[in-house]
Amino acid sequence: MIMAKNFLLASLLLVSMAVPTAVRAAAEFGGDLQAQILYAYQTEDGNGLASVIQNLSAQVKDDPTDPALRYQLAHAQYRMGLIAGEHREHQAESALTDCIADTKAILQQDVKSVEAMALQSACYSSLAEHEKLEGLLWRSRAADRLEEALALAPRNPRVVFLSAMNALARSKKDSAEHQAAFRQLELAAQLFEGSSATAIDAPGWGHAEAYLALGRELMLRGDRLAARNWIEKSLIVAPEYKAAQRQESLLASP
Repeated sequence: MIMAKNFLLASLLLVSMAVPTAVRAAAEFGGDLQAQILYAYQTEDGNGLASVIQNLSAQVKDDPTDPALRYQLAHAQYRMGLIAGEHREHQAESALTDCIADTKAILQQDVKSVEAMALQSACYSSLAEHEKLEGLLWRSRAADRLEEALALAPRNPRVVFLSAMNALARSKKDSAEHQAAFRQLELAAQLFEGSSATAIDAPGWGHAEAYLALGRELMLRGDRLAARNWIEKSLIVAPEYKAAQRQESLLASP
């Protein structure tokens, strides 16, 4: 009886030790995937991003109920949509449509997934740039997702950043709305400064983009010194970020 009890306790101990190890391994895997996706996007490596998408698509097919895997796939698809842009419009539309479908699947499992809402909003906004006839519908859906996400997590840096960028895009320069959007972008940059860009167990993207976006806005306002500060911060976070490198070169020119 005593031996059986000791065996049971030893078995439970082994299981309790194995679970955190499995969780850590999954978290590290997620962090590595995020790093691959961001590096491919920042270096504008479409082939590298396509390879990540292919691998993730196969994994999601094997395990369609894993929301973390599906989120990584949706994130990679979003980045592909941005890289493809106007030069490969059909590819961009396809990737962004897939992103929306995958984030929908996540939200069917968890209707309050703020990160899925934010990512889906970004994909809707980007898709609106390509599908002009349905642009108003996609922008409306993007706004709805962001409104839901802001209500649930008003200080999530990605949500605040995406909301600011949407507001800047649709408001007139020098208007009160544009000023409010600029202040929201400043808040997003501050929130990103206080959050991890290297989290392995949760989405941690957006830092370099927010810093670059704020640098661009400051440059448009004629504040080159402050613009340089934020663009350099973007490059500290992502040294190979080509868009930030180009912006830095513009600052260097007279």
